[in-house]
Amino acid sequence: MADMLSLPAVLSARVEAAAGVDPELRPATRPQFGHFQTNVALRLAKSEGRPPREVAAALVERIDLADLCEPLEIAGPGFINLRIRADVLARVAGEVLDDPRAGINLSSHPRHVVVDYSAPNAAKQMHVGHLRSTIIGDCFTRVLRATGHTVIPQNHIGDWGRQFGMMVEQLLDEGADASTLDLPSAEALYQRANSHLKESAEFADRARDRVVALQAGDPETRRIWQQIIDISLNGFNATYQRMNVLLTDGDVAGESIYNDDLPVVAADLEQRGIAVVDDGALVVFVDGYPAPAMIRNSQGGYGYDCTDLAAIRHRVSDLGADRLIYVVGSPQQFHFDLVFAVARKAGYLPDGVSAEFVGFGQVLGADGKKFSTREGTAVTLNSLLDAAEAEAAPSIALAAIKYADLSSGLQKDYAFDVERMVATTGDTGPYLQYAHARVTQILRKAEAEGHGAGPISVLAEPEEQTLALLLSRFGEVVDAVADTLQPHRLCGYLYELAGALSVFYERCPVLKSEGDVRASRLGLCLATKRVIARGLDLLGIEAPERM
Repeated sequence: MADMLSLPAVLSARVEAAAGVDPELRPATRPQFGHFQTNVALRLAKSEGRPPREVAAALVERIDLADLCEPLEIAGPGFINLRIRADVLARVAGEVLDDPRAGINLSSHPRHVVVDYSAPNAAKQMHVGHLRSTIIGDCFTRVLRATGHTVIPQNHIGDWGRQFGMMVEQLLDEGADASTLDLPSAEALYQRANSHLKESAEFADRARDRVVALQAGDPETRRIWQQIIDISLNGFNATYQRMNVLLTDGDVAGESIYNDDLPVVAADLEQRGIAVVDDGALVVFVDGYPAPAMIRNSQGGYGYDCTDLAAIRHRVSDLGADRLIYVVGSPQQFHFDLVFAVARKAGYLPDGVSAEFVGFGQVLGADGKKFSTREGTAVTLNSLLDAAEAEAAPSIALAAIKYADLSSGLQKDYAFDVERMVATTGDTGPYLQYAHARVTQILRKAEAEGHGAGPISVLAEPEEQTLALLLSRFGEVVDAVADTLQPHRLCGYLYELAGALSVFYERCPVLKSEGDVRASRLGLCLATKRVIARGLDLLGIEAPERM
């Protein structure tokens, strides 16, 4: 099954065995040229000093594809055309139809993968900056789990630091009960405390003392701090549920859990001579980086470099991760590159453990400018969802947002143009949902007429063959996303599949056909429905039965 479900890869390997170089198979530009073409003979002709067609003829004699393809053809100056046999395509599509995993292959080398994503700040509403990290990280989690890896999501929330000292102190000044707050009112409390801090040196001193009390484990301070965290998590979870995101409280691993580890990491690095004292601060210099990693500043405080090193150590040593993926905005790349380099130097990232920074661009307004409110502040994530839902039903609006995010290169900025994103035509999430609903309707109508999907056995038309061949590629596309962390590949594949399905409808009558042809076409419809549904699920998008 594995060979059949990666048919293009099998063809490529067989041609390469005969040619000695990568054939660089490409889909044929027209049906009369078969399913794939290669220009390998033209490339070899120069080195061999022979005419390309002569080289092509010699290759055709050596290429062993009789069990998969019709006789190979030489076209033009020396292109080799490959046309897969109809019975092979039928068998491949049938395997996808019969496979409960819809053709997704389990990795032969499953790994323990930590995916660090979302990471909002406690006591603040999630804003537009958290949209992409949350959507992208959720997609990675789904794809990696589907391919047999153990995935450990880590929601590294900002739940520690001086802001909590001032918030606790502000609450006590106001005589308020933290348990009565929700996330928006907790954010308002943060803003009042911040203003108070700027206006009153006396309050600033008390807020600093309160941070010390928090770090020392003072029961009253810790109790109020925990209430603020719980309020924050309730707000985050409501947004995650609204977004159909898999994160739970069990995935939360905020900055606070590493607090006790920071002096341990600093001492370890200093004792082994990896970190040195420079101008009162403990730092690590790494060749090739213009600035050192700051482990402990001259005032004795620990920053993000040290926290992220502690997190790496925990994730590798305690969680058993052998692949770390960080889904963070592109401006943070230098920070993480430096932290990874220090972790390698310290042995916290041993050989065989990979650490990958997956940066992403900004969400822009429809005008292509930075997305913000009229006051210049960041747009809350919920207000963004509200804007999309004003144009379409929640599941369609969410499909529009997620697909727009995942379908372009992650490092590119993209415009949040709701009107375009919710369209059911063009390269959009709702278009894929519509394709699924449409094929479901065909199958529902067939069932009402007493016709069921049979084995896929008759693929006489080019449109049937194109659809079957695309179905065979699903597993390899998902594999590629798990390996390269480029979800736009899956989006592009699903868009191509939906387009092929539409052409198939138009040119190959399904319900009006008869006998084995009808049963086979219904089987092809069912296999396509399952692949679209599975693909959408990997993107975190609902596959509706009706639209």
